[in-house]
Amino acid sequence: MNILMVYPQFPDTFWSFKHALEFINKKINNPPLGLMTISSLLPKSWAKRLIDMNIHALTNEDLSWADMVFISAMDVQRDDSQKVIHKAKSFGKKVIAGGPLFTTEYVNFPEVDHFILNEGELTLPLFLADLENGLEPKRVYSTDEYADMHLSPIPDASLINIFDYECMSIQFSRGCPFQCDFCNVTALLGHKPRLKTTAQVIAELDQYYRAGWTRNVFFVDDNFIGNKKYLKEDVLPAIIEWRKGKKGFTFITEASVNMADDPELMRLMSLAGFTTVFVGIETPNETSLIECGKNQNTKRNLIESINKIHNAGIQVMAGFIVGFDNDTPAIFDEMINFIQDSGIVTAMVGLLQAPGGTQLYHRLEQEGRILHEMSGDNADGSTNIIPVMDPLILKNGYRKIINTLYSPKYLYPRIKTLLKAYHPVKMAGQVYANEIAAFFKTIWRMGLKIGEGRYFWNLIFWSVFNCPSKFPLAVSLAIYGYHFRKVNRINQAKDAIQARKASQNIKKHPSLEKPVTQAAQ
Repeated sequence: MNILMVYPQFPDTFWSFKHALEFINKKINNPPLGLMTISSLLPKSWAKRLIDMNIHALTNEDLSWADMVFISAMDVQRDDSQKVIHKAKSFGKKVIAGGPLFTTEYVNFPEVDHFILNEGELTLPLFLADLENGLEPKRVYSTDEYADMHLSPIPDASLINIFDYECMSIQFSRGCPFQCDFCNVTALLGHKPRLKTTAQVIAELDQYYRAGWTRNVFFVDDNFIGNKKYLKEDVLPAIIEWRKGKKGFTFITEASVNMADDPELMRLMSLAGFTTVFVGIETPNETSLIECGKNQNTKRNLIESINKIHNAGIQVMAGFIVGFDNDTPAIFDEMINFIQDSGIVTAMVGLLQAPGGTQLYHRLEQEGRILHEMSGDNADGSTNIIPVMDPLILKNGYRKIINTLYSPKYLYPRIKTLLKAYHPVKMAGQVYANEIAAFFKTIWRMGLKIGEGRYFWNLIFWSVFNCPSKFPLAVSLAIYGYHFRKVNRINQAKDAIQARKASQNIKKHPSLEKPVTQAAQ
């Protein structure tokens, strides 16, 4: 059996880092960990190929070779997934689909032959058993149970060229103990964190190391610190020991802001090589935090918590949201000031969206406030809900936040704020040729640019004389700013096109104006 595994393209988004990756001649950050895991669950006798369309085009030869096509995707990959499925069907291939996109809206993909939903460790074996027993496979395989992570296999890294990517991926846990109403993690994976063993984590790190990898590794857990006791007593000490004598291997992950309350946890994470953590801050408006169930962020000084994480040697990247029911027009300036004061350079700000299956989606659906499926892009300025705030005020306020925060006038001083507070553990590193080349590209694209150049050179010289060990980080963050501004320009151009089309439609059909106004109210 020949199995072709296809990972659809990501659109140009905040998290794609596409324009930043150009500086180091990479096309995408992370490999498709879900498909790599699925590969390890398939029969060893089957031939398998993986096409990551963010790196390689899907060719006719690929499809001709395949007996079946497996596809996995997230919401933001919806459009390209449709194209891949249609092309595979035009070749007469059976299409098997799974992953977050299909688990939440499989009814929207009528061309797919079989869906492997929820967690593949549980549902894929059911599909394989039907094939092996000569039964006609069902169209949908799903379950309400959760997988035992101790039984999850090592993802099949042999399917990829690891050097095509900027960062490798590991999943240590699934599930999150918190109750944020807009988040679909708990809807998909539950509230109780389920963990791999320390031995599993080390085995996955060993796989990458044997293949020659020594760079960044992203622990893709939605909340890495869901079980702090096990981390502190077992996993982090084991990683610290494993890293001895090895150059490189810095780690990135996602966690809740209450990590700031545990100095020992942060110390061990820093010693283990964790340099960056994504935190869902969401908003400085405590009333809105209570509204969405983000109780772990309330009753605390969020700036102080962020500073504690920075002081521990872990840079905070963060997600922010505007458009909660309790937000007023004052939130836009409050958000700008909060992010600027926090020193969070990589600040992803989006309009509130309601993913299918979440508490928020169910509430707004009952209130008649769901417009359509969400885009899956948290920072494209779109929303699938009818907000309480006037939509035009919300849209303009959102654009004000983005245009301000990513402008050189605000971005470069924010980088300095971070560098002053950030005290990473010294570790043996490596300098790569593509990173040296990236620096010269920054000089060309930012250092010689009118308006931006003076901010860029001020940062460069300031970092050289005040914190030379952090100079590479200063350059990297300047590159991130380039990416954010470029994506913002693309999104605003799309907005302008949509606005023109809407205006033309109203001129042709004046009756369209009234329903739009009513919906906005």
